[in-house]
Amino acid sequence: MTKLRRPLAVIAATVLSAGCATQQKMLQEKQPVAIESALARGRFDLNCPGATGTVLSSDYIAPAVQGPWVYGMQRTEYTIGVEGCGQRRVYVVLCQVGTATCFAAHPEDQFSGRR
Repeated sequence: MTKLRRPLAVIAATVLSAGCATQQKMLQEKQPVAIESALARGRFDLNCPGATGTVLSSDYIAPAVQGPWVYGMQRTEYTIGVEGCGQRRVYVVLCQVGTATCFAAHPEDQFSGRR
């Protein structure tokens, strides 16, 4: 029985590490689009065409629903700092995997009374 467990453990570790590598690849592929989305929003909000962006963090978000017939959206999430003209803002950018779609949101917008 122990002879069988070792190969299964190696296979399981390989599958898990491949999943992580795929997630890292998705994060790297979407990062330029995420930065551009944050910069477009930040340059408008700050009224600063020369603003620059820095990725503060990134994460892969697994689908909430997974099954044999149903599969939810895969998304990547980035926290991006935008700075320029003496101002700084942080944006959370969500990108749907498989599309060129990203959405940049400023987390404080819903609480500040801005519309």
